Amino acid sequence: MARSTPTSTSEQQRSIQQAVDAKDQRKASARKKSAASGAKKKAVQAGARPQPAPPQPKQHHAKPGRESELSPRPRYEAPAYHGSRKLAGMAALITGGDSGIGRAVATLFAREGADVGIVYLDSHDDARDTQAAVEKEGRQCVLIAGDVRDPAFCTVAVGHLIKAFGHLEILVNNAAFQEHTDALEDLTDAHWDMTFRTNVYGYFQMARAALPYLKSGASIINTGSETGLFGSPALLDCSATKGAIHAFTRSLASNLVSRGIRVNAVAPGPVWTPLNPADKPADEVASFGANNPMGRPAQPEEVAPAYVFLAAPSCASYISGAILPVMGGPTG
Repeated sequence: MARSTPTSTSEQQRSIQQAVDAKDQRKASARKKSAASGAKKKAVQAGARPQPAPPQPKQHHAKPGRESELSPRPRYEAPAYHGSRKLAGMAALITGGDSGIGRAVATLFAREGADVGIVYLDSHDDARDTQAAVEKEGRQCVLIAGDVRDPAFCTVAVGHLIKAFGHLEILVNNAAFQEHTDALEDLTDAHWDMTFRTNVYGYFQMARAALPYLKSGASIINTGSETGLFGSPALLDCSATKGAIHAFTRSLASNLVSRGIRVNAVAPGPVWTPLNPADKPADEVASFGANNPMGRPAQPEEVAPAYVFLAAPSCASYISGAILPVMGGPTG
């Protein structure tokens, strides 16, 4: 693949998005969906504090999406979560760590005692906000901007973290591209290639770059999805990548178990992050998560503890090759 820059990748993503948006507008009258019908379901609140529920404000953002532009802002602070040094002395590298699930994971990893490296595309303001959240927890955070589709960048990113901290114990592959299409005929080669090179090649390339520095007791955690288990009619490419991520996770776990390196995945349901408002039409964003058994999307702070659990040797030393569902209840 030709070398790309974060800016050119964002431009390519926006080009794909604009083509899909144009089709959505032409089909709007034929594909209306009632956001209100989903919103009538009473949202389940089973956590430490009530979480926002549909309807959300109608919004549609340019890719790759900025957390600072979302309304309401995703919750990542997890005020009821108290750290107990489960990751003390460790260093973690998190792709897609500038926002959404990645930011929440970075925050809780720091609360558990880890220093954190954040890999992100070009959302510099979001990345600095994540860095501030990590530093507020008393840990160090380095920011590494670049495109995980580029294998050379993946090697550079790992080297940057090693130079900063001298070691690496946890790799979280979380960067993702998602853009819906209603028909297979509308899914272009460029669109398919962007999704697979970000979601699958990026995970493979980061794992390969990190492996020389991972010792026994280290772990790799991949972000899968419920769509990788059940499919999604409008996310043909993204669902395929998530299924590939699940298979890659289980295969790599078998490959690395003799070296004492654990490999697992988290498979979230709908989560309120920049990914979906930079994908779905505004009307659908308003009802995002309403069809979940809990009647709402998760907030990133509700998903991040699963990553802590899988990363911590004190919790998950005998767990490898698992796909941990965080879906708000039985789905599919």
